[in-house]
Amino acid sequence: MNYQEAGVDIIKGDQFIDRIKPFIRQTYNKHVVSGVGGFAALYDQGDHYLATGTDGVGTKIKLAIELGVFDTIGIDLVAMCVNDILCTGASPMFFLDYLASSSLNLDTHEKVVQGIVKGCQQSSCALIGGETAEMPGMYHNDDFDMAGFVVGRVDKTKYIDGKKIKAGMSILALSSSGFHSNGFSLIRNLIKNENKELKELCLTPTRIYSKEAQTLLSTNSVYGMAHITGGGLNNIERMNKDFGYEIQTLPSLPNYYEHVLNSARLTQKEYYTTFNMGIGFVFVTDKKEELTNAMPELFEIGVVTDQFSGVKVKGHQCVAPQK
Repeated sequence: MNYQEAGVDIIKGDQFIDRIKPFIRQTYNKHVVSGVGGFAALYDQGDHYLATGTDGVGTKIKLAIELGVFDTIGIDLVAMCVNDILCTGASPMFFLDYLASSSLNLDTHEKVVQGIVKGCQQSSCALIGGETAEMPGMYHNDDFDMAGFVVGRVDKTKYIDGKKIKAGMSILALSSSGFHSNGFSLIRNLIKNENKELKELCLTPTRIYSKEAQTLLSTNSVYGMAHITGGGLNNIERMNKDFGYEIQTLPSLPNYYEHVLNSARLTQKEYYTTFNMGIGFVFVTDKKEELTNAMPELFEIGVVTDQFSGVKVKGHQCVAPQK
């Protein structure tokens, strides 16, 4: 089974974005620096930009409901929003959430919000409000859904726009904590007959990279950043499409992660464009030793090339390439 057979049509999703962009741009004013299409939208505030993002956690919620584990899915929600705006160099300031269900369950949804609080604490931003909606008939039984909204700030002199990226620069990465929050319509199908332990491992919350990004930005040697989210390694190209990117090595994957991927039997391209393949966040630099000294857990995965032709993954013939 692939992602489309599991019910998610990525191509149609991209087509939808292309169709609505012209309408959205009719609402822009002189303060809008970037809008639909980037990791975050930017709004000019004089000497700084406000960076904004919104996201959800998809059908990972269904797995949380199945297992009755509700105190981590809120971390995922914050992570999916915060990790995106980090790519601009922004520091998250505040977060809002939207929680919708058929009927409010006090115990369950209190745990969900506790997870959101944990995520905000990890990313050093304030949870300042939200909306709780009960919609019987729209949702059934124990189903619920969430959306998150984050606003951050970046000084104009610190804004990371990818324009300084050049061929020959190193691509460094931080590992993911697991599948994060993408691909779960497929993952849930692949693990439906698996044991509870493996399912709980798949529920591991998305890693938040706020502190790591701020540490590395302080070196003034980061020229591009990418959150490896929906679309997998293709997110690297979102930093700057004037250049190509060759991935030369990938981290080893946990046994459970590799087991799930092997059961999918996807093409190599589908693996790399559906899942994060063990990579959560990427940095481009021409001073890799300076960055690895500042953060030893960084590892090099590839290099920037002259001509853009998509993200190439070199020399891998297996699901879980070794370092």
